[in-house]
Order: sequence, then structure tokens, then C-alpha cells
Amino acid sequence: MRGDVEGIADVAVERGRGFVAAARGHAQEYVDRRKGDAAQSVTDLARTVRDSSKTFEDRPNIRAFFDSAAEGLEHLGTQIENKSFAEFYEDAEAIARRAPVAVAVATFVTGFVVARFIKSSSLPQNRTVGSRDVHVRDASFREGALNDVPPPGLRRDHGL
Repeated sequence: MRGDVEGIADVAVERGRGFVAAARGHAQEYVDRRKGDAAQSVTDLARTVRDSSKTFEDRPNIRAFFDSAAEGLEHLGTQIENKSFAEFYEDAEAIARRAPVAVAVATFVTGFVVARFIKSSSLPQNRTVGSRDVHVRDASFREGALNDVPPPGLRRDHGL
């Protein structure tokens, strides 16, 4: 019986390793397919930053800042295009080992920004009913469902 349990455990471990290897392979394929798009997006952003620096012709320090940012973005775009997923992973791991506090802070800030974005995306919408704004929070206040709302000044009897 002990041998059967060990055999089942070995099979489970082997299947788990196979699953992890397959997931890593799929992730790598996906990143390789999408990295060209990401590189193009970063390069486009660099071009936009460089174009916006032209509005600061009379302020060379500000223009130099924008130009430096654009150069950094262009360099990042080139790196994205030329590096493999494994190299990105190794770079991220090296950064995390060198500066764990910075990574923790960046993770916290990213989580905070994402949470704020999600929260702002889920805020109730305002609807105008007559001359009033009504916050839409549930289905009973959606358009067309306000027929059972009493006129202003009248109270609804809730049977209390």
C-alpha cells in the first residue's frame, strides 16, 4: 500500500511539473507574440514625448528632460524588441534581488493605482430625472424603473 501511495505521489509531482512547464511555455509564446506590439507602443509613446518637448523651445531644461525621457523610452522599446521572455524574467529577478524595498513600494503603488482605477470604474452613474440627478446603484433605479417613485413631497407607505 505504501508503494502505491508513493507511486501516486510521484505521478502527481510529475504531472505538476509538466503543467508548470506547459504554462511557462504558453506564457513565453504569448509574450513573444505580443512583444512586438509592446515595443511599438513604447516607441510611439517616445515619439509623443519627443513631440511634446517641442512646445518647450524657450525652456531648455524642461525640453532636455522630455528629450531624455524620450531617449529612455526608445531604448526600452529596443530592449523589448530584442530580449526574450527569459531575459526579461532574469532582469526582473535581478532588480528584485538588488532592491527589494523598491520592488515592494512599486508593487504597492501599482496595486493602489489599479484599485483606484477599478473603484472609479465601478462608481454609480448619474441619471437626470426631471431637474434632479439620481445616482444609479441598483436595478430599481435604472431608466424606466422610476414609475413607482412617489411625487415629491409624498411619502411612500412601507407598511410600517
